[in-house]
Amino acid sequence: MTTDEQPRPAARRGRPPGTSARELELIALRLFTEQGFEETTVDQIAARAGISRRAFFRYFDSKSDVLWGEFDTEVATIRAMLAEMPDDLPVMDAVRQAVIAANHYRAEDVPELRARMSLIGSAPGLVASAAVRYDAWERAVAAFVARRAGQPAGSLYPLAAGRATLAACRAAYDRWTTHADADLTVYLDAALRALAAGFRDDVITAEPRGEARARK
Repeated sequence: MTTDEQPRPAARRGRPPGTSARELELIALRLFTEQGFEETTVDQIAARAGISRRAFFRYFDSKSDVLWGEFDTEVATIRAMLAEMPDDLPVMDAVRQAVIAANHYRAEDVPELRARMSLIGSAPGLVASAAVRYDAWERAVAAFVARRAGQPAGSLYPLAAGRATLAACRAAYDRWTTHADADLTVYLDAALRALAAGFRDDVITAEPRGEARARK
């Protein structure tokens, strides 16, 4: 090597350029769909992505976590949004606004989410992980309601609010994936408005469809 030549930098280890959590998520979803969740290994996912097993665990703690990254982010966003809601905003209006702000799914996302939910329902390990995530979602809402009501988080009304809100959101999700005609927020908005109104007769006369309604 001549004196004017510069030494080449050592090759970096770890994540190759372009690798992301989203890329790993899509690769894993394809493998899970092709082979089954239990039959797919972390090594296979990492190999398909062109990274090491160790690099995979820099993104996710376990194989099942690959399917829940967006959901975990949603829970964290809901908690953060609720912590910033003004005290004079009615409780269920605050919950509705936080839930809608945390969701960004569009009609074109439905095929991927249908595949994801089908997988979650097919593997015992994923069913168990779903219960943990749904519990965290409920508790994010219950903790907020408890603060506003001046009650312990485990008391009746905070728990009821958290569970009722999750149930309404899951119903909205199911109808959205059936119709695939609008953003998920259209269905979430309608379901949570109906919940806040106590499912009054004048509120539940028509199911939302198509373009998003103007929101108050």
